[in-house]
Amino acid sequence: MSVQWFPGHMHATQKALRERLKATDVVIELLDARLPGSSANPLLAQLIGDRPRLKILNKEDLADPIRTAQWLAHYSAQPRTRAIALHAHSPGPARTLVAECRRLAPHRGGMVKPLRVLIAGIPNVGKSTLINTLLGKRAAKAADEPGVTRQEQRVVLADDVYLYDTPGLLWPKIIVPESGDWLAASGAVGRNAFDEEAVALALLRVLRADYPALLEARYRLGLTAPTIAARPERELLAAIGRKRGALLPGGRIDPHKAGEAVLTDFRTGAIGRITLETPASFAAWLQAARDAEAQRQARRTERQTRDTGK
Repeated sequence: MSVQWFPGHMHATQKALRERLKATDVVIELLDARLPGSSANPLLAQLIGDRPRLKILNKEDLADPIRTAQWLAHYSAQPRTRAIALHAHSPGPARTLVAECRRLAPHRGGMVKPLRVLIAGIPNVGKSTLINTLLGKRAAKAADEPGVTRQEQRVVLADDVYLYDTPGLLWPKIIVPESGDWLAASGAVGRNAFDEEAVALALLRVLRADYPALLEARYRLGLTAPTIAARPERELLAAIGRKRGALLPGGRIDPHKAGEAVLTDFRTGAIGRITLETPASFAAWLQAARDAEAQRQARRTERQTRDTGK
């Protein structure tokens, strides 16, 4: 079962976003640098249209720097798009945002035509933290859980630069299974929307293949990197559970608690700097998902035609 999460307030957010975009010069989309493709909202892309956009890969201090460079090149090659990576708590890089937005909309500026910027992104990606860093004070609510911001907020970044902060927005149907797992692993969806064990297993499937040395360094499994890469993820989860004391009566492994431990370590960066996808891998997942959706739609159409003909 794929991860899905679209609580009721997101319908209102979608409507408000549509209205705000009518008077927006530049759109900042905040992405999670550990999952840049999966955290890019396809619904937002449709709403933005051809407006200039600034893609920010946030939490870059938790991400693989080599893969971050690949994603920056990927997004920077898109029309009317600039891309930068930063850590929302770091004041220096955050302050470059205003200059980047001015470059994207050079026709706006001054008190007569102030620059109107909209910042959007998935839940828990760090928008409120970034805004607070930009202003040097607590202007927006920030918490390590999705869905904290529920209403639009206007923030004055400069005399002629207005920033509109919108609540975190996902999309009604996540068609890429990997994206659902990564969004859950990153903390972008509510805890009741996924099973920790299942998501941890999906995460370990990538980590054992791409970052086996980091797994060994974190959990001291006593295994070489090639051995870790060859082990089934369920065996690795059990080994991690033993190391972390995630045990049930009788010494049995508690896979739920073991899964929680892995997810917490990923979210906090305790395992190391990790990026779960590359532009090429995400493109392949997306194409496979679209093909599967097209096949499902074809089967539905065939059944409807058959039923109508009865």
